[in-house]
Amino acid sequence: MIHKFENSKIWQHWPKHHSELRDGIYRGKLFKKQKTSASQKAVSDTLNLLEAELGTTDVRLAHSHMSADEFFESIGRIRKQLFMDERHRQNVHDVILEMGFDPEEIAYEPFRLRVIQHLGHENPRAAAVYYPHRDTWYAHPQCLMVGWLPLHDLEEHETFEVYPDWWDLSVPNNSEIFDYSQWVLDGWQLKIGWQHKMSGVKANYPQATSKVEVGSRVGFKCDAASNIIFPGGHFHKTLEQATGKTRFSLDFRMVHLGDLAENLGAPNVDTRCKGNAVVDYLHPPHCSGISNE
Repeated sequence: MIHKFENSKIWQHWPKHHSELRDGIYRGKLFKKQKTSASQKAVSDTLNLLEAELGTTDVRLAHSHMSADEFFESIGRIRKQLFMDERHRQNVHDVILEMGFDPEEIAYEPFRLRVIQHLGHENPRAAAVYYPHRDTWYAHPQCLMVGWLPLHDLEEHETFEVYPDWWDLSVPNNSEIFDYSQWVLDGWQLKIGWQHKMSGVKANYPQATSKVEVGSRVGFKCDAASNIIFPGGHFHKTLEQATGKTRFSLDFRMVHLGDLAENLGAPNVDTRCKGNAVVDYLHPPHCSGISNE
């Protein structure tokens, strides 16, 4: 079953039951709730990693006293720890629980650290970061739910925006170039963020193939450790930054296994990628699903 987008009030109050939350997400709604103990711990643990690795407590300015290569390599080490270490995987589990879901019904990926640098859009190697896209173009199912946690208080121009007019309209795109089995064939580095500085140029990142008049733009501001959740089927874009600071956030992808089996979710209007990323999610029990090799 698929749902049409309901244009009224895209941002919704967090419902009491996770079934209402999922249904709203499949209808194109976005949800935000204030920080919880789990989201605060996840953010605090990540900031501790950043401060130790970058050698400063002002991590948003760390790029200004490191070379580009040093910064890139440091971020790669942090991304690997977040993705692979059991305590950080447990943090995802706890965030999902405090969002109101039953983790025994959810398959999910570990945290990914997103790093949006000052004027990063001017770096050709980072171009793919700023492509408007649907996460479902990367071999995720239509019932994909994306969790997003900011590490700092952020204004609207520092986050991302969603284009709800395209919820059930086809975007001209080249998602057919993405084959999940080929993506992970030579290792899974691209799953946890770029760990080779030429990946942004050489890897196949789906994108719109012609200019799209995006229409309505829906953005948001948020406090550190807020809980954001949105449908992976939304056409959306990371905003370019010129604040002098780096924007750090955590995100994770998840699916409700029962809804996946019943083919619930956003309408598939233009996704033509190959493969199935869910095979490498962490499945209940949460410690299984992704190789540590």
